[in-house]
Amino acid sequence: MSPTQSSVPAATSEGRVAGPRGQTWYRVTGDLAVSRERGLTPLVILHGGPGVPHDYLLRMARIAETGRAVVHYDQLGCGRSTHLPEADAGTWSVELFLEELDRLLAALRIEDDHLVLGQSWGGMLAAEHAIRRPPGLRGVVLANSPASVPLWSHGVDRLRQALPAGVQAVLDRHEAAGTTSSAEYKEAETAFYDRHVLRMTPYPAEVTSSFALLEEDPTVYHTMWGPNEFSAEGSLSGWSVVDRLDRIGAPVLVLRGEHDEATAECVTPLVDGIAGARLRVFAESSHMPHIEEEAAFRAVVEEFLADCDARPQRPAAVTSR
Repeated sequence: MSPTQSSVPAATSEGRVAGPRGQTWYRVTGDLAVSRERGLTPLVILHGGPGVPHDYLLRMARIAETGRAVVHYDQLGCGRSTHLPEADAGTWSVELFLEELDRLLAALRIEDDHLVLGQSWGGMLAAEHAIRRPPGLRGVVLANSPASVPLWSHGVDRLRQALPAGVQAVLDRHEAAGTTSSAEYKEAETAFYDRHVLRMTPYPAEVTSSFALLEEDPTVYHTMWGPNEFSAEGSLSGWSVVDRLDRIGAPVLVLRGEHDEATAECVTPLVDGIAGARLRVFAESSHMPHIEEEAAFRAVVEEFLADCDARPQRPAAVTSR
């Protein structure tokens, strides 16, 4: 049985990092200094959305039970970090979140020695971070993340067409009418979520918390992604790293669920385009194998992180942004 939210280790410390657009909230599980002294590179978790707070990833804090410090944070615009609901669309960019990550790493003094795990949009951000070849990056986990949003959208369209005809009709009708906030639409949307986002009911408390916080302030999600999971119409609609993956020099682990909304067609380019990338597919999972197959997920990730620790750290030139 998967652990409940109450079994997630308590934060060892919490804090905020100031930047030009506001403050970024973070929590650390474990001791950063002790972790590094033991040769265990700290792990930074990048959440999805954009704009879905870190709560749904809290089970990954259990990686700290191995002695490795784990950092969660809420990206600007959501959760416990500064919200900017009045910001214009141009505020929300990949560069904004890369700069935020750089500030966090510097404030925690781990910019010269860190691992990152990005889930969904967080994996897109992690790939962008890795493409710049920061010298302190020891390894990257790309979980349930696409190499290209157009490829993601194509795969999601195919999954949607496999839904019951009645569900598809409800989705189509409300999208045409612009009434996607209606209860009927939300119920139909849940049919997709139950197949391809989280195959577990009821949702665990930490997932419900993240979704509730997203509902309270969907600014970033609506601006960068779109009005719903099916419509990638925001500023990320054309995003792709397919032609830049050869710049990644750090070890990479790619993860997805067999029933994932991040379909094989949008994930496979990561494996094909990154030298030495490893792939693991979780047969009983969709978009959240860290919950659906928690023990297996954590074992795979912990093994990869240990391998990264064992590799000699080699400096790398930072590419232009």
